[in-house]
Amino acid sequence: MSGNVLLDEEAPEQERAVGEVDVLFFQIGDSEYGTDASSVLRIDRALPDDLTVRDLGLPHKGHRALVFDTPEGEGHLKVDAVNGVRTIPVAGLRRMPAAASAASYAVGVCLDEEAGRPVLLIDLAETLKTQGRH
Repeated sequence: MSGNVLLDEEAPEQERAVGEVDVLFFQIGDSEYGTDASSVLRIDRALPDDLTVRDLGLPHKGHRALVFDTPEGEGHLKVDAVNGVRTIPVAGLRRMPAAASAASYAVGVCLDEEAGRPVLLIDLAETLKTQGRH
């Protein structure tokens, strides 16, 4: 224990921040998904050539796009709505088991009490690879 009381008092908050993840929740068609909010550069208007992933569902309107970074530049995923960003405890996240034979972009599930159901977490950059777009 150090002699600096302020540092000792700040330690629990620093530990808490490490144990949480900001998840951006979004809607495609009738389904809600989540992604690591830090992977999203911005939310923009969708363009005709923006990515849709049939396995995630087709957007009803798709007027918005999540813009994310890839090694080749920016990627854009069409979405119907952005439902917000919530801080989720790491204990509320589960990795996708290998035995699930899920798509490579499906990285896990968020057990978010606010959503009231599990929400599939996806890796945005990986969605481009599964569509043969780099």
